[in-house]
Amino acid sequence: MFGPFAIDTMFPAFPAMAVALGVSELGIQQTLSVYLLAYASMALVHGPLSDRFGRRRIILVGTFVFAVASVGCALAPSLGWLLAFRAVQGVSAGVGLIVGRAIVRDLYDGPDAQRLMSTVTMLFGIAPAIAPIIGGWIFGLAGWQAVFWFLCGFGLLLWVACLLGLPETHGPERRRALSVGLMVRHYAQMLGDRSFGWMSLAAAFNFSALFLYIAAAPAFVLRHLGLGTMDFGWFFVPTIAGMMLGAFTSGRLAGRANPERSIGLAYGVMLAAGVGNVAYAVSAQPFALPWAVLPISALAFAIAIAFPAITLLLLDRYPAHRGAASSLQSFISLVLNALVAGLLAPWLGASPRALALGALTLTVLGYLAWQMRPRPPRMRPLPDEPLPLANAGQH
Repeated sequence: MFGPFAIDTMFPAFPAMAVALGVSELGIQQTLSVYLLAYASMALVHGPLSDRFGRRRIILVGTFVFAVASVGCALAPSLGWLLAFRAVQGVSAGVGLIVGRAIVRDLYDGPDAQRLMSTVTMLFGIAPAIAPIIGGWIFGLAGWQAVFWFLCGFGLLLWVACLLGLPETHGPERRRALSVGLMVRHYAQMLGDRSFGWMSLAAAFNFSALFLYIAAAPAFVLRHLGLGTMDFGWFFVPTIAGMMLGAFTSGRLAGRANPERSIGLAYGVMLAAGVGNVAYAVSAQPFALPWAVLPISALAFAIAIAFPAITLLLLDRYPAHRGAASSLQSFISLVLNALVAGLLAPWLGASPRALALGALTLTVLGYLAWQMRPRPPRMRPLPDEPLPLANAGQH
């Protein structure tokens, strides 16, 4: 949860941060891009590090570094220093999401893994719903620096919780030597795997359609909906409620419908929600609640149905290198989200119609990527991974 918290808690304070640091709102928007680019760059390393040194150790280091970086953000005297410490936050924040996925797959298979991944998605969805609300309260009471002091406390709390309660799920007997050259070859082969590549792009485009609205939330809530800094919940609560309901539905579908069918149904809802969103944005006079957020909530619902199934299909292609596979999937998604936050959100955020058309375009790109995957997918071993005997007859 602390990855989304590092993004959404700041939103109510954006205008005040721009004034305090003497920069434009576009400059403050880059705190998202820098964070996400750093997050994406380190995402390529978190998984292999956890494959080599164990899941628990990497999570403990990451949560502690995040807490320290949050202190730096709170004390930053200028935008330059703030961007530097935001980059350190991004470098550390990925351990929860990336290594967490590998932990799920370490412990469970098949429908059980999908059910647990759906539960994780539900918990993950709580963060964007409550983070801007908490951020608005903290900002209103103590100013924008207090938001980062809160993130520091949150990071330390997670560090203590993991220290006391998180077991190691990737024991020494399963660890592999860390080699930069081999890691590069692993990633190159994964990128050359058409199934892995197209499914990763599908998942990335799906979420970026929702992330466009998340990144543009200050403009969407404060300007287009005409609400105040304490009112971000009117956007985030219905949206994340849709995501949590979708994750619950995904868990219920596990074992009852195969992943491809669940994903196909999810795309039907995504496309319908996108078209409905565009229709409302074009016709609405004035632009108002609740109709402005209901299509976005439906989009989040469908994304949360598809995401656990796509993620498990990706991780199952490389069972001996799940950490690396999770890292590469996250890297692809995060680079796209960084572009959305730094370029698309400031550009399209000026108009509700542009936001709706942009989100629909990203959803269509995700659907096309899903349709482009080879069927049935063919699994290939990585350079140091012999074919499993149980599956040898399939190759």
